[in-house]
Amino acid sequence: MMAFTTSIEPIRAANRMAGKMLYTWHTYSLDGKSVKASNDVDITPDGILTPNLDLDALFVCAGLRAHNYLNNDMSGLLRSFARKGTAIGAVCTGTVILADAGLLDGYRCTLHWENIEGFVETYPDHNITARVYEIDRNRYTCSGGTAPLDMMIHSISLDHGNMLANKVADQMLHGYDRERQRRQLPSLEARSSITHAKLLAAIGYMETHTETLIPMSKLAKAVDLSLRQLERLFQQHLQTTPARYYLELRLSRASQLVKQTSLSMLQIAVATGFNTQSHFSRVYTRQFGHAPSMDRS
Repeated sequence: MMAFTTSIEPIRAANRMAGKMLYTWHTYSLDGKSVKASNDVDITPDGILTPNLDLDALFVCAGLRAHNYLNNDMSGLLRSFARKGTAIGAVCTGTVILADAGLLDGYRCTLHWENIEGFVETYPDHNITARVYEIDRNRYTCSGGTAPLDMMIHSISLDHGNMLANKVADQMLHGYDRERQRRQLPSLEARSSITHAKLLAAIGYMETHTETLIPMSKLAKAVDLSLRQLERLFQQHLQTTPARYYLELRLSRASQLVKQTSLSMLQIAVATGFNTQSHFSRVYTRQFGHAPSMDRS
């Protein structure tokens, strides 16, 4: 709902600030029936999405478990609009829908940070970034949350100039739009409140090695510490061991893949550094109190 609302409100405000109708918008679903958002609010669409609609741009808005809603009818409709030259966009996890339809091949794209790991595993050949939004020719993708504000305000500036875009931003109490180049999440230091450079380096190294596991002795050497020094740092700042932190990091990513993709349990196990599916299932169950299949259902 957040991504849906922040996609529409900037163009509504642009009309108001300009004193004339610069933009119009309509909502559609495949069958014309209402669509329930994840906060249980129903959106009643204006009509059914059909290929004969005359649209300048078409945006797909999706939220949790977007992969559960992939279907050939949607993909075919999106491709038909793309063939007509319609600009195609997505907010939040709508990027998954576009990728499944083959509409992001050769395009730079982004989506919500929580879904990037699963997206990379499912669509490894796509040029995915962790930026707030991406505009690559006539493809628009956005990370969700309040990020559509930035993308739409930027689009308003391209269409009608910075003065109007600034007025819209002021109405949204948003300041000026974030640059596209900004990453969605702040740095690890800002997120964790950790300031020790070598501890940050160790955690960063773990985050980039979740599939091919690294021994703790090799990790310590990579950040120019002894194994004992590394263990002391983790205990002092995080009250855990490096091995335990590493395992929980991998399990957290595994949980995201279970919930947000249709990858098999074996594929998820391999992607998060477990040798066998049975070992993965045992460790997952010990960590979360239930089997990964429960989170999938």
